[in-house]
Amino acid sequence: MQKIAESAGVVVETIYRAFDGKAGLFKAAVEAAVGGGTVRAERPVEERPAIRAVIDEPSPRGKLERYADTQPGIHARLGPLYQTLAQAAAVQPNLAGIWDELETQRLHGMARFAQHLAETGTLRAGITVDEARDLLWTINSHALHHMLVIERGWSPEHYREWLVETLACALLQ
Repeated sequence: MQKIAESAGVVVETIYRAFDGKAGLFKAAVEAAVGGGTVRAERPVEERPAIRAVIDEPSPRGKLERYADTQPGIHARLGPLYQTLAQAAAVQPNLAGIWDELETQRLHGMARFAQHLAETGTLRAGITVDEARDLLWTINSHALHHMLVIERGWSPEHYREWLVETLACALLQ
């Protein structure tokens, strides 16, 4: 916290108060990483340009392509933070709560996307919004990205193409 305070030109207590301690600061860092910066993270998700492009895209496959365009960058920014959070959560209960809260937010985001796909007639017959949400949540997980890109050495482009094809097979008519 000392380095963060020095970098910001404030005393450590200011950081603790502004973010409600280390857990709050970490959560803010993760939200900024997902959003692509603090300014973009402050905007409602549906108002962010990349998400607006998904919503406004008329083609079902195009929606998935635009969505997949966002994922490699998010995972690259988020990966180190999620790994740190997972390790720290094992020894600091307040950080375990942050992990749960972030995953709940991610699940709710996938539910909004699944609902959008359903409302636009994009989901294939027989798949419910809840099933689509669960598939999106699983397929787009950081763990899966980490296994394919970090552990197996896939390029971000290969991962993105795989993501589009996998989501299309799972979700589209």
